[in-house]
Amino acid sequence: AAQAETAQLRRLIGASERAPLKATPAEILYNGRDPYSRKVVIDKGSQSGVRPGSPVVDDNGVIGQVTRAHALSAEVTLLTDKEQAIPVQVVRNGLRAVAFGAGSSGMLELRFMAANAEIQNGDKLVTSGIDGTYPPGLPVATVARIERDAAYAFARIVCQPAAGVDSGSYVLVLDGEEKRAAYPDEPAVDRDKRPGKTRKVRRKEADAAK
Repeated sequence: AAQAETAQLRRLIGASERAPLKATPAEILYNGRDPYSRKVVIDKGSQSGVRPGSPVVDDNGVIGQVTRAHALSAEVTLLTDKEQAIPVQVVRNGLRAVAFGAGSSGMLELRFMAANAEIQNGDKLVTSGIDGTYPPGLPVATVARIERDAAYAFARIVCQPAAGVDSGSYVLVLDGEEKRAAYPDEPAVDRDKRPGKTRKVRRKEADAAK
């Protein structure tokens, strides 16, 4: 077990060096006390730059996000919690969807997907990045089961998470404050061209600055 944890830690350190965002390694201390939610507590907190909303990953993919930060520890809500949802896309064809936590089963579900959606067992899902919380391209899950019924407009799609706290004791906390850097295609807003600002107002500001 010790060798496996050491190997996982080495993989995480390698992943942190390749991450597009600042990454803080952390160790899982214990599971959350609420039996009806899926949370863990890690040994890094606000003193280490960990903030609520920060994405949390392991060497296999996304685990969840920080929902509460104390000075020396933080609470992480897992993707599989019923209150969690994450925008994803299918690697094979770019199809976008939202994965919801299924609770105690430890699985994820794609909801509101048309029964004829172009998705199949074994499809890999990654973060789409459109929510601004998770950078795009992080592994999330693999489609494990698809239930289609002609009587319903939507299919039930169950997915196996790529990552999980059962597979190791170490995680990486990505810096949520730097996540905007993952979207280089988004144009910067010119402060002098914001909506509602007239040419006359901009001229007055320029004259005042002289």
